[in-house]
Amino acid sequence: MTRNILLALTSALIVASCGTPQERCISRNTREYRTIAGLLAEVEGNLARGYAWEERTVSRMEWDDCEVMVRDSEGRRGFITRSCMRNVSDTERYRVPIDPAAETRKRDNLIARKKALTPPAMSAVNACKAAYPEAAK
Repeated sequence: MTRNILLALTSALIVASCGTPQERCISRNTREYRTIAGLLAEVEGNLARGYAWEERTVSRMEWDDCEVMVRDSEGRRGFITRSCMRNVSDTERYRVPIDPAAETRKRDNLIARKKALTPPAMSAVNACKAAYPEAAK
């Protein structure tokens, strides 16, 4: 009995984590609009700050404990722990200068593109709501 309840809850969580059919429909049909909106927010942030953010991966060595397989005089295997160097990667964020004129042109183009995508995105949202009505919560 407990197993069946656990399986039902697990299934419900998996389905819920993927979104409702309406949410999936809206997400699928507004992807380009959301991408443009995200890019616009990034460009506006760059203009407000006066610089952009970039990321790079930085590698470094660090001491760690490693398990090493060893054999004794009779050939039996065992493991010992010893210190060793391991390669560790980190993501580092750094500032990058921007050309305000180019960034302004980019912003203006993104605003125009977002404005053009708004009516089809709204139509898609309304169609998804009509096709997949959700019960009031």
